[in-house]
Amino acid sequence: MFWPMLAIALAFGGIAVLGVLAVRVLVEVRRLAGQVSESSRRITRAAEDLERAATPLAVQAANTLRQD
Repeated sequence: MFWPMLAIALAFGGIAVLGVLAVRVLVEVRRLAGQVSESSRRITRAAEDLERAATPLAVQAANTLRQD
């Protein structure tokens, strides 16, 4: 009777450890997803800023090429 009870206790302990680790992974995945989302927003904002800054330069280059 001792060995089956020990096996059940160890199995329960193992499942409990796996459950705790799964919760920790879930928390870290959510945190990582938030960071990826924020990085994506920053990259989009930087690309828009770069496009706005490059537009006058492109117009100036086009006008210079037309004059030559």
